[in-house]
Amino acid sequence: MAITIPSNPRYLSVVRAVSARMAEISGMTAADVESLRLAVDEACSNVIKYSYQGDLDRRIVVRFRIARTFFEVVIDDNGVKADAAAMRGRDLADIRPGGLGIHLIHRAFDSVSFDERKKKGNRLRMRKHRART
Repeated sequence: MAITIPSNPRYLSVVRAVSARMAEISGMTAADVESLRLAVDEACSNVIKYSYQGDLDRRIVVRFRIARTFFEVVIDDNGVKADAAAMRGRDLADIRPGGLGIHLIHRAFDSVSFDERKKKGNRLRMRKHRART
C-alpha cells in the first residue's frame, strides 16, 4: 500500500494515522505502533526540512509492506540527496529541543538504510521484525 502527500507539514497527520493503522494491522504491540508512528513522521519531516528545503509543493511517497517476517516503510522523495554517512543524532546527554529524530527512527526500526541506487532524490527503507503468523 502507498500514499502520496504534499511536502507540507499539515499532511503529516495523514502519514501518522496511516502508519499507525498499518503497524496495527501487521500485529505490532501498542508501544511499537506508537514508536513506528513517530519515526515515520520524523522521517517525512526530515524530507520536508532537508531534502526539499522547506518547499511545500513537492511530493512524498510512503509505501507500506507487511511481509511474514517484517513490517517495512519506504519513503521516496526527489529532493536533495542525503549524505547518510553524515547523519547522526546529537548526543543524548545534550538536553535541549531537537536533534532526536535519528535516534527515534533507529529505536523504532530494526534496520534503516538509504537505497543508493536511486539516482535522484532519496529512498529511505525502514524495517521492523515481526512475529511469524
